[in-house]
Amino acid sequence: MRIAVNTRLLLKGKLEGIGWVACETLKRIVRSHPEVEFYFIFDRKPDPMFLFADNVKPVVLFPQARHPFLFIWFFEWSVPRLLRKIKADLFYSPDGYLSLRSKVPQVVEFHDLNFEHFPGDMPKIHLWHYKKYFPKFAQKAKRIVTVSEFSKQDIVDCYGVSPDKIDVAYNGVNGIFKPLSEAEKSVVRAYYSFGHPYFMFVGSLHPRKNLARLFTAFDRFKQRHKNDVKLVIVGEKRWWTEPIQQAYDAMSCKEEVVFAGRLSPEDLHKVTAAALASVYVSYFEGFGIPILEAFKCDTPVITSNVTSMPEVARDAALLVDPFDEDAIAAAMAKVLDEDVRKALIAKGRLRANDFSWDHAAEVIWNSMATSLEAPKVDNKNKR
Repeated sequence: MRIAVNTRLLLKGKLEGIGWVACETLKRIVRSHPEVEFYFIFDRKPDPMFLFADNVKPVVLFPQARHPFLFIWFFEWSVPRLLRKIKADLFYSPDGYLSLRSKVPQVVEFHDLNFEHFPGDMPKIHLWHYKKYFPKFAQKAKRIVTVSEFSKQDIVDCYGVSPDKIDVAYNGVNGIFKPLSEAEKSVVRAYYSFGHPYFMFVGSLHPRKNLARLFTAFDRFKQRHKNDVKLVIVGEKRWWTEPIQQAYDAMSCKEEVVFAGRLSPEDLHKVTAAALASVYVSYFEGFGIPILEAFKCDTPVITSNVTSMPEVARDAALLVDPFDEDAIAAAMAKVLDEDVRKALIAKGRLRANDFSWDHAAEVIWNSMATSLEAPKVDNKNKR
């Protein structure tokens, strides 16, 4: 059996949300199924670290797909040509893109449809491409994998897909995320926040991550509670917009904000585990991996009460209206209470146990098997 996989987001040192999901699940799938030939499709020379087993064959296709017109070229011409050449039995794409011109059965993973709800947050050319192609991808796919019940219902509502066609594979969390000792936390704080306690945010600095309101909320928190708490922002300013800049410029305590930039997984673990709390108040998420990362580190979480975030966090986080800066500021103040912190940490530990990459990989494999009309396989005993 030959399964071709879109692996263009497996980039060494540049793994982000979808890339991490692809990396963690594909690693498990290919190792659990040595009887299958997996063709990993890259758009540039791959790093050997992503060739997870001997049954993985890397293929590099042209062009490097990082623009809507290049997406079309890559997926509608280069990919179908390869699928014919290798006589693929299935094409799996973990980042939402399929090939409309190929007759090979296809399985796609949609992480969220944020562009359908907040189109103004996206460059027009990318929005055009998503709006034009993603409804077609949803119809084309033999099966759809997504990361939460919220996203599953959103796909049903937006694209008229039967819920029976959609499988939910909750994300897991990297095993390096775990608590630090107080001594280790002190070292991290000395490096990132001048020795002071801090709230942290991690994610792409994109409008839907709600940084503008986070800045305003933190400013209000600082004005109402005179203390030495900082705000550490982890992520690249790739999607930094004028409204985000204006909110930052309007802060009276902008000197209390630390921009850490993009961090390695190891450094992100340390920053997460040493934080007073992870403040993740995006207004639209398909899942929200930083919530689990904080749970694993015994770090309290403040997150939004909309889209998938209540589903992921349940009662293990302080849930707030992401459009209400006062509510976010009040949650920051509340999480300083030691009893509140202890209760959240205990609940977070329990909730984190409900998620694993092993289970996510199993759901995705079964979705592939169903698309090939093969019997489902329980791989628990193979790991």
